[in-house]
Amino acid sequence: MLAVQPRRWLTRPKGLLVFAFTVATLYWLMSHASGSYRDVTLQSPEGAAADAPAEPIPQEITIEDLEDPNHVPSFEDKMKEAQEEQQVAIRQQFRLEHDHLGRVSGADAIYGKTLKTLDSSKSRAASFEAHLTAADKPAYFTTHKPYVYDPYPNYKVDAKSGPYVPCEGPNGEIVSDITVFKGLPKGFPEPIIGGYDVLGMDGDLCFERETRLGMYGFQNANDTSTPSVDWDQVRWGDLVEKCIQKNKARFDLEGKPNPYVNTVYSGKATMPFVGADSDADLVETPKVRDHNDDLRRRKRPASGTVSSASKEKEPRTAILLRTYTGKDYNENDKQVIRSLVTEVSLRTGGRYQVFLFVHVKDNAYAIWDDEGTYQYVLQQNVPPEFRDIAILWNDEAVQAMYPRLDRDKATVHVSQWLSVQKFIQEYPEFDYVWNWEMDVRITGQHYDFLEKISTFAKRQPRRGMWERNERYYIPSVHGDYDTEFRKEVERQSGEDTIWGPPDLPFITPVGPSPPVARPEQDDYKWGVGEEADLITVAPIINVNYSGWVGANDVWGFNDSSHATQQLPRRVTIVTQQRISKRLLDIMHVENLRGNHIASEMTCQTISLLHGLKTVYAPIPMFFDRPWKGKDVARWFNPGERGESGGDNSPIGWGREARYGGTTWYYRATPPQRLYNNLMGYEDTKLGGQEWEEIHGRTCLPPILMHPIKDVAVTESGYESESTLPFG
Repeated sequence: MLAVQPRRWLTRPKGLLVFAFTVATLYWLMSHASGSYRDVTLQSPEGAAADAPAEPIPQEITIEDLEDPNHVPSFEDKMKEAQEEQQVAIRQQFRLEHDHLGRVSGADAIYGKTLKTLDSSKSRAASFEAHLTAADKPAYFTTHKPYVYDPYPNYKVDAKSGPYVPCEGPNGEIVSDITVFKGLPKGFPEPIIGGYDVLGMDGDLCFERETRLGMYGFQNANDTSTPSVDWDQVRWGDLVEKCIQKNKARFDLEGKPNPYVNTVYSGKATMPFVGADSDADLVETPKVRDHNDDLRRRKRPASGTVSSASKEKEPRTAILLRTYTGKDYNENDKQVIRSLVTEVSLRTGGRYQVFLFVHVKDNAYAIWDDEGTYQYVLQQNVPPEFRDIAILWNDEAVQAMYPRLDRDKATVHVSQWLSVQKFIQEYPEFDYVWNWEMDVRITGQHYDFLEKISTFAKRQPRRGMWERNERYYIPSVHGDYDTEFRKEVERQSGEDTIWGPPDLPFITPVGPSPPVARPEQDDYKWGVGEEADLITVAPIINVNYSGWVGANDVWGFNDSSHATQQLPRRVTIVTQQRISKRLLDIMHVENLRGNHIASEMTCQTISLLHGLKTVYAPIPMFFDRPWKGKDVARWFNPGERGESGGDNSPIGWGREARYGGTTWYYRATPPQRLYNNLMGYEDTKLGGQEWEEIHGRTCLPPILMHPIKDVAVTESGYESESTLPFG
């Protein structure tokens, strides 16, 4: 069972070991004036510079110390200095290895791969082949044949809740599918973390810009033809609403209210947190006027719905594109939004629904009191075609909804999920919500990628779930996910595993109890076929000792015998996640009680506390260096039990540089560079019109990438580089 966070670091065996090691290190430092960290040394790899400049060691010496010639550093000062030297040594070692790999064969192999060297000789599973049909027209820019890509189910055969009715797109015709090329360019590497096989996805496909985004408005710079669609006249919300009405027999379009507000904690004797009022008066805060809801109800009259009692209904998912007032929507932003709406909403008959979730930064706009102000803000900040899928919100609205939270903490920077919780209280017909960052791109087909992730999560058993979640899956090291990886994680974890929610008197879990007393009594059956309440695309890490800067951003979650900082908590960096209505509903209740935690920890921690199913889906992650799997494991899963947490965690302050060469992290460089080349723009001496005339057009397999910002034609000599500090 999961225990609460310990009060004292030295109460852990590891703490005692590290303490003893630190004392010994200090003794050695005082006698030799140098330091080491475990087995990490500063030996330069072959061919690397031996005189790499050392990082300055931060010193915390006060003015009084400088004025006192007899000042003697305390034991604590020396221990802190030794720890800082250790961290410097670790950073230098990573930099040496990274720089060395930049000079060997295979470096930058993810860049500059084009249709000219496309290799389609790899055999393909029959199920994948069935999704591909030769296109009627050849591509003018390559000799390779394009194929129409249809990854959707056979709705005539698979329809369970009602008939599927195809929907029209912006040109008045039934929406069609994009085209793709079979195979990958020669020399394109395999993903080092995650993979396609584990997700059941066809990774042997190559997506090129014109066949991928042409139907959504993309035109090459030298294409001066008139666009086939006047996009400013399109109303995506109207198209989607008509589509949903055609398919209304398949869905419950009303939903159910939050079942936990007046049930889970009603009459409970314990306080929500020390110093708070009783839970007995826990009531829903009055809703402010929702203009979006008014608009939606005009389009969807109550009489048009079908009783949910007739047949089991298909689940629906909302995708909230996190945007804000003042954002400049470039052409690529618009094309990507159009592709999302078409591929996941119109093409599925409304199973998904996409919204622009617009944060109004200036609370001075009285958007809740005046319809004219609401419309003014909408028209000034959202392109015409997307205004009827936009939802405005501001910090003032969520602060009013959660009066027990500190207003300074109830802002988008600390509390990103409050607005999503508000959304699900007002749109209860959705079973799931994807929180979607605007600087994320999927090079592949949106529906295919999202469905493969959710299907993977659905088939995962709960046994060993939290332990698998806390580490990167590296196929070359871990082997098969469902057999070798599963067993290895259990071996490393021993009996220290999570089986059901922790026993905390101030939390009443809403999730199911384990069917047996111990996980080893379950034959990997519990949870299989159960939809995940939370899906992440990066590990779910124990923040304890991780060095992550926001680890202590938690408020409430205590009682007279449990301090707030003892709360077991988990974190995932980048909040691109799918969350169930059930999880959002209980998050809403915890916030109404005054319990609160920072955005990166919110969903993971509440899911843990309430015993809900949570899955990290190991998306394919590529690197710009030819790392060996064992070395990636050493840098990205450095914990004592092979997990990504611990005191050398890559998410810790000063250690995030490890992500600089990956395709998924908010400080990574490859995503922007790869995407610029894909769009035909020069970046780091590759891409651009003249380069493509010689080498061909860039094409990429389906990759989920982040961050990608300000996609536009680049100047000659342009080079992408993340400017965010790594600490």
